Amino acid sequence: MNIFEKYLSLWIAMAMGAGILLGNVAPSLVNAVAAAEVASVNLVVAVLIWAMVYPMMVGVDPRSLKDVAKQPRGLMITLVVNWLIKPFTMAALAVLFFQYVFAPWIPPEDAMQYIAGLILLGAAPCTAMVFVWSQLTRGDETYTLLQVSVNDLIMVIAFAPIVAFLLGVTDITVPWSTLVLSVLLFIALPLAAGLITRQRLGSEAAIETFQARVKPYSVVGLIVTVMILFGLQGQVIVSKPFIIVLIAVPIILQSYGIFAIAYAAAFALKVPHRIAAPCALIGTSNFFELAVAVAISLFGLNSGAALATVVGVLVEVPVMLTLVAFANRTRARFAP
Repeated sequence: MNIFEKYLSLWIAMAMGAGILLGNVAPSLVNAVAAAEVASVNLVVAVLIWAMVYPMMVGVDPRSLKDVAKQPRGLMITLVVNWLIKPFTMAALAVLFFQYVFAPWIPPEDAMQYIAGLILLGAAPCTAMVFVWSQLTRGDETYTLLQVSVNDLIMVIAFAPIVAFLLGVTDITVPWSTLVLSVLLFIALPLAAGLITRQRLGSEAAIETFQARVKPYSVVGLIVTVMILFGLQGQVIVSKPFIIVLIAVPIILQSYGIFAIAYAAAFALKVPHRIAAPCALIGTSNFFELAVAVAISLFGLNSGAALATVVGVLVEVPVMLTLVAFANRTRARFAP
């Protein structure tokens, strides 16, 4: 384990603090980064995520795709959790907290906005960052790619109807440009680059050596991404700390609850850890680019719904790191 992985929690904490500081003392710089967007996808963050995903894509062996069918349980768990459980538990938690538990502190109209934002988060399973979490848990690269790809195909069909049903509206406009661009940037291009790299390296020994050499850059990309994300929301965090905490509560409960359901199911069904960990982490993480884009298009840039989706971004990395650590500590209890 290199120095970046060994002290990853420390580097992330420092990146969070540096991002908040940067967002408040150098807002013009942060605004310049925020302006580099195409279809609501920030290009600076996209490049960093691409750098994080690429090392894992080098490990994807097309020849092993035929073996994926021998392990259908991991994919089944992912699909059940992501599409039959997660959106509805997130909606239930949002209503519970913002219409009842937090009702004394939040106006009803604001509460409805926060509920809407949380529903958007719950209906959008992760596309990009899950490759990083899979890599940190030594997940099966090929199987992780399959899980993400199938989820993306379902998202094209199911995202709008689920969100429309839970929000009680029918005029949901899915920003297809955001969805297509994200899949292209975070899956298609890194996969193509990884396959070309594998072909040029040739032997498995050369591939493993190359992965070991580029893996630290993946972790550095994660750290810089966290700093930028917290920088983009630095002023909001400082100006509305109480609201940020309230929104974070159901998101955190949802994250740990969904992970527990998927991870326990994988353990009970004797799914190997290299598949079990990523399949649990996919449902826990969120496709925040899509959720933020839809929140802005439906409710506006300064809406409570948009703020709730942004809080999801802020909460995700610290929570996911604790789950990665837990998955790594419990590896020996799973089937080989």
